[in-house]
Amino acid sequence: MARLFLDANVLFSAAHRANAGVARLWEIPDVSLLTSTYAVEEARRNLSEPEQLKRLTSLLEPMEIGEALMLPPSLREGIELAEEDWPILGGAKKAGATHLVTGDLKHFGRYLGRTLLGVEIQRPGYFLKRTP
Repeated sequence: MARLFLDANVLFSAAHRANAGVARLWEIPDVSLLTSTYAVEEARRNLSEPEQLKRLTSLLEPMEIGEALMLPPSLREGIELAEEDWPILGGAKKAGATHLVTGDLKHFGRYLGRTLLGVEIQRPGYFLKRTP
């Protein structure tokens, strides 16, 4: 079973407006959706409307929410990420995710389709195309 760790930008996009296309990730059968408190707080900080926050809370209910993990320098070798993205990759690794699902092309774009620390980096559309 795939274990999809959702980056803050995916949580934000799903909660930002009603019927957001990315919210279809929650409808994919036979996957576990994961995130971290770090990603949740980042998404929450960027949502301003009460309805958006309510949608976020609802989206989080079926998810596994773990802690972020700051990876030691020895595990960072050969991977170039912005400092604020290390807790996201670390959280995905700590959660046992098979995939890190992100829309952050600026920081993760060069790694799309690649596996970092045992976690494959993918965009939401990769999974949504496979869903009927």
